[in-house]
Amino acid sequence: MDDVLAGLDPEQRAVAEAVRGPVCVLAGAGTGKTRAITHRIAHAVRSGVVEASGVLAVTFTTRAAGELRQRLRALGAPGVQARTFHAAALRQLTYFWPRVIGGSAPSVIESKLPLLVEAARLVRRTPDRAELRDLASEIEWAKVCQVGPEDYVAAAGKHHRSPPIEAEQVARLYEAYEQIRRERHLVDFETILELTAAVMTEHQEVATQIRQQYRYFVVDEYQDVNPLQKLLLDTWLGGRDDLCVVGDPNQTIYSFTGASPRYLTNFAVEHPRAAVIKLVRDYRSTPQVVGLANLVLAKSRSPHKLELLAQRPDGPKPVFAEYDDEPAEAMAVAQAIRRLIERGVPAREIAVLFRVNAQSENYEEALAKADLPYVLRGAERFFERPEVRQAVVLLRGAARSADPGQSLAAEVHSILSGIGLTAEPPSGGGKAREKWESLKALADLAEDLAAEGGDLPAFVAELERRAAEQHAPPVEGVTLASLHAAKGLEWDAVFLVGLTDGMMPIIYAESPEQIEEERRLLYVGVTRARAHLHLSWSLARAPGGRRSRKPSRFLDGLTGRPSTGSSSRPSGSRASSSGGSASSSSRERRAPAGPITCRVCAKTLSGAAEQKLGRCATCPSDYDEALLAALKSWRAAAAKEAKIPSYVVFTDVTLQAIAERVPTTEQELLSIAGIGRVKLDKYGEAVLSLCRGEFSQAPPDHFDL
Repeated sequence: MDDVLAGLDPEQRAVAEAVRGPVCVLAGAGTGKTRAITHRIAHAVRSGVVEASGVLAVTFTTRAAGELRQRLRALGAPGVQARTFHAAALRQLTYFWPRVIGGSAPSVIESKLPLLVEAARLVRRTPDRAELRDLASEIEWAKVCQVGPEDYVAAAGKHHRSPPIEAEQVARLYEAYEQIRRERHLVDFETILELTAAVMTEHQEVATQIRQQYRYFVVDEYQDVNPLQKLLLDTWLGGRDDLCVVGDPNQTIYSFTGASPRYLTNFAVEHPRAAVIKLVRDYRSTPQVVGLANLVLAKSRSPHKLELLAQRPDGPKPVFAEYDDEPAEAMAVAQAIRRLIERGVPAREIAVLFRVNAQSENYEEALAKADLPYVLRGAERFFERPEVRQAVVLLRGAARSADPGQSLAAEVHSILSGIGLTAEPPSGGGKAREKWESLKALADLAEDLAAEGGDLPAFVAELERRAAEQHAPPVEGVTLASLHAAKGLEWDAVFLVGLTDGMMPIIYAESPEQIEEERRLLYVGVTRARAHLHLSWSLARAPGGRRSRKPSRFLDGLTGRPSTGSSSRPSGSRASSSGGSASSSSRERRAPAGPITCRVCAKTLSGAAEQKLGRCATCPSDYDEALLAALKSWRAAAAKEAKIPSYVVFTDVTLQAIAERVPTTEQELLSIAGIGRVKLDKYGEAVLSLCRGEFSQAPPDHFDL
């Protein structure tokens, strides 16, 4: 057993030796949480605390589950079940369905979109594909929160949801979708969890058999658990507490999907005798990167922050750079990437991370112009690409009649050259380059396996294992990804781009909770970097545009420059390196230092909507109805011109607050919760004109935005 514990730091060893639950591991970025929990499981199995077959380790992605199984095999615990919530539930549901329900188990749908198209026809709507995706996400949120169609409207209002269409229409579509799904004997991912919990609850013999099988539970990424997953976990446990959960409150970035960090942060409340162990030694990043990550969170109001302690030697300081416009920022990033590659950093060890996928276009173009290969993460999965599927079919066929004495690498190269692999990559970017990179990744993987003595049948088996676990081989290209898609990954060099107020935090993040989640999202981006970290923003969208943007408020005091951007600075880029030191900015000083109280009855306000209004919802209000009508008319015109939903301009609650307070200065407008510097720059002049009564002389929709 000593070899299982050897090489662990004191905190990791404490996790490994805590072989009985309940155990809560608060693990910061890069602190070796997977190492700690796999060694804990192996130690428990090898010391006789539990049989390997009695362990269920649950995580959120197929790849993470595959990695857990691989590590556990290496540690001498090959019989442990490591699965995603959905895979474990589906296995159980499929097994017990014929016995307790009868007939064949329902079929699983991979995507809600086809059924939503049919549901839309039933309710006489014709949403476009983007709207359908948003509707699918909204239905997923409702289902994981256990909200049915009949309760959706009330729940959406309570949780301040901003659905893509009217809440009543979402409810109708949701109901039609569920009707079609049930009639066709289909289940989606949420229904799999729901039905598994229901079958266990309603059939005691099923619950007994599952609980006799699994006695020891480990749940990774516990900060991302949603109410439906928690329901299933509790059903599996059946009142037992041999449970170890692992998570990082600093990396809670999926609240909008229904995930709740409270299950992690309140674990010791739910389980009073729980052991709580913190992992804070960061082995991934240099002290300079770790220092900046800690500073990003320094102003967070969360009581659950983990401050990381860097374990690596010193590296370069983070670079902060400001550019005149987005194309200039993208080209500068491409040139900086070229310099890193020339200095020996592999392209696959470099990432460009942005807030929304729409930001990738400039970087795709800039990297293509610089003849730098790139991979767009979050697009098509590697093993689902047409060229990869074709290659696997050809390799599988060749493996049936393979000559044992033939070189694996030479054989694979010969097969792949027939479908497009060449000695040198095609010039430029686009689909041709992507196809070449995919085939080259397969060829490189074959060379690695050949060095270990593998043959073609073994190579095909390895590809099939990787496909099942979604473990793609590394592609030699710069990764382009959203910050959400980058979670769980790491690179030698990371470029965080487009860091302006309005994008980071995103413009529709208005409540204090939403702003804090945006801060954590930036923290996730920073902690993806091992050594090189470049943070940048641009003052305008296009060349020659108005340079009115400001750097993200989360960077205030960290960049070595004044807290706010200035459009009067000279043209060109301005870069600086800084270790950073936390200090307040004018924007962050606007936030009240203490509790917000009702201006009518002086009661402390807790809800975001009440804080925005500055009064209790039940307290009387006095506002100019004509002003509110003018504000709504102006908002509709502004949204139409910008081709965005009205709520993105200002929510109804914000307009109500403006009509009640009637601000006449920029400072008074900024004092209203939900109105920041970005919205002030965009809409302040028009709103203040309306508040001064100028709407009586000029229709609101004539204001020039």
